[in-house]
Amino acid sequence: MNNALIWKFIKFGVVGGSGVFVDFGITWLLKEKMRVNAYFANSMGFVCAVFSNFILNRIWTFENHDPHVAVQFGKFAAVAAVGLVLNNGIIYILREKFQVNFYAAKLIATGVVMIWNFWANLQFTFK
Repeated sequence: MNNALIWKFIKFGVVGGSGVFVDFGITWLLKEKMRVNAYFANSMGFVCAVFSNFILNRIWTFENHDPHVAVQFGKFAAVAAVGLVLNNGIIYILREKFQVNFYAAKLIATGVVMIWNFWANLQFTFK
């Protein structure tokens, strides 16, 4: 792995960290304060993080200036949608099969999905 790719992954991780803050914050607000379904809350947190992550990754991580922003966002959203399915699936398995705390399961799922998202965005969205 070369230094440029490692640096991109680190930047992706920093952006992802800010996305985790957005994701967990929205999820917590909806689930705990507004008492909505946990999976709906999780999905809404994830979607809000997608918007912030797209902007930061486009500008900072991948330094991409493709003028077709809407098409690029569509690709990013498609990658994120697959990530959302993986995220909810992992949470479901960890909670229902292994009795893992919701937020611990969400943290594990977030780490797994980060690897998928980096690879897919590198190869597909920002290529």
